[in-house]
Amino acid sequence: MDKTTATDSALAMLPWESQAKTYLTRFMKIRNVGYKELSRRLEKLGIHESPGQINRKMNRQRFSAAFFLACCRAMDVQTLIFDVEPPHNRDSDH
Repeated sequence: MDKTTATDSALAMLPWESQAKTYLTRFMKIRNVGYKELSRRLEKLGIHESPGQINRKMNRQRFSAAFFLACCRAMDVQTLIFDVEPPHNRDSDH
């Protein structure tokens, strides 16, 4: 992959990363779970992330699908419904 393709791919991922953060933020608000509580809940699953580490991941909008799913499980999210239209590439003709 050349540098231009890598840059284009990174740019294409930005809306998806933002959407993932939005979902986690909503789940945290609905359940009244802050970073400290989420850290405690993740620890029960064997995942050791400090509140500060979780905060930085959320602010950077850079975390794995595994982290996303672990957070959902830690907050007892039973069902994931993706009701938001997936982001589209602005250069796409679809």
